[in-house]
Amino acid sequence: MLAMPINAEKDRLREKLRTLDAEFDREMRARGFDPAQAENVALPSHLAALYAEREQIRAELEELEGDTND
Repeated sequence: MLAMPINAEKDRLREKLRTLDAEFDREMRARGFDPAQAENVALPSHLAALYAEREQIRAELEELEGDTND
């Protein structure tokens, strides 16, 4: 019974992550940054917030995937 809500939550998080990844890449390029260098440069506050949100969603998704793989 719990599989459906967990799968739905994972799908929701994946979609949100895809959206944030695209927005982050766009914003990085618009400001002259290479998105691959995000971990090695000091980011302006807006980009830093997007980066942090992406990392939080990735962590939540990993946690959900770990819970279902046990």
